[in-house]
Amino acid sequence: MTKNTTPRALAVEALTRVANGAYSNLQLEQTLESHALSDVDRRFVTNLVYGTIQHRLTLEYYLEGFIKPNQKVLPWVKMTLLVALYQEIYLDRVPKRAIFNEAIQLAKDRGHEGIRRFVTGVLHAIDRQGLPDIAAIKDPTKRLSLQYSVPEWLITALQEQVGADKTLKILETINQPAEQSVRVNVAVTTVEAVEQALNDEGYTVTHSEVAGDAFRLDDAAANQSKAFADGRLTIQDESAMLPVEALQIRPGDQVLDACAAPGGKTTQIAAHLDAHSGGKVTALDLHPKKVALIEANAERLHVADRVDAVALDAREIDQAYPKKMFDRILVDAPCSGLGLIRRKPEIRYEKTPEDIQSLQRVQLGILDAVSAKVKPNGILVYSTCTILDTENTDVATKFLADHPEFESMRVETSQQLKDDRTTDTLKIYPDDFDSDGFFVSAFRRKK
Repeated sequence: MTKNTTPRALAVEALTRVANGAYSNLQLEQTLESHALSDVDRRFVTNLVYGTIQHRLTLEYYLEGFIKPNQKVLPWVKMTLLVALYQEIYLDRVPKRAIFNEAIQLAKDRGHEGIRRFVTGVLHAIDRQGLPDIAAIKDPTKRLSLQYSVPEWLITALQEQVGADKTLKILETINQPAEQSVRVNVAVTTVEAVEQALNDEGYTVTHSEVAGDAFRLDDAAANQSKAFADGRLTIQDESAMLPVEALQIRPGDQVLDACAAPGGKTTQIAAHLDAHSGGKVTALDLHPKKVALIEANAERLHVADRVDAVALDAREIDQAYPKKMFDRILVDAPCSGLGLIRRKPEIRYEKTPEDIQSLQRVQLGILDAVSAKVKPNGILVYSTCTILDTENTDVATKFLADHPEFESMRVETSQQLKDDRTTDTLKIYPDDFDSDGFFVSAFRRKK
């Protein structure tokens, strides 16, 4: 068997591993790092991997009509066909002949003659017969599910929550490329200085409309910049910066980041603390390896003197720290991650309604455990990177009902996002600002 290392072959290999449980972003990074590819080929592999995952339900629907019922197809063979379909449907500039020839060659190189004939037959049948028309599907939920490659249960949940029109806007957004955004590390520099440095390196820099101290960058990867290398900036989505803004941190505060890894929000908190005034953020994570990652990020961003990273399940905090110890607590809780669909497209296929209910119990458990550690008049912020009320508004409502010693606070951000909203909580949907979906709520301890 000949080893095929073309961009299409590498994409098929990465996708097969993702189908077996690997994270798409980590698997793609590993694939790109282990092969010497040109920038053009790296972008092509990235496009094939993310695009095929994003449109998986759509592509599988098209493919199933050309495979006999109950016919067993090896995972890598199926991925070879899905990648070919993705290119033919969504990549206008790729010639059909190149798509077919490379898919057939990959089948020949990696498999046997029977697999080559099978792939050839399927592709030629698709070419002859054409693809079914999704618009002809009568069931509106199924039609949307296949058009945008989103599970039916999630579409129904969103429609019940925000209505049909808003749901459609969200669906139209989530398969678009995610913006590249960075946060300036104000612990060591200024926004103006980093903007100048990035401009000098040839980046196109746009000030964020979502978060303070943040930019969107075009033209090159942010982690290739000198400013990244020396810790003057870090890569972080704009929406993910909002929970820390809601904490209203003061330089001498004692802050708890209850679910901290990999440390993006921990280092954002630390950048606003003053170690000489006693300011410190205690960052918890369940896994020691992830605690090491928090510490490494704090070192890279020159804020290690105000970060104390600890391996601890936040639900077990009671014996570790005194009551009413912290001025500010952030619970950026474990969640379904459905606000991150553009960055982690496989998330939409992995979660179920049962998962969402289970996560809510975890979220409430963490809030209940850490709430006793908030000082009188202190602030507790609860946030998630999902867009479902079950994990968001419902959790905030239940927490307040169970904890009368807290009152709801209006979430304030540096850019005064959605300032005309009637709720204290802040919901960011992917279509609002072309950023990740996020939820932020804030509570003040009365006594």
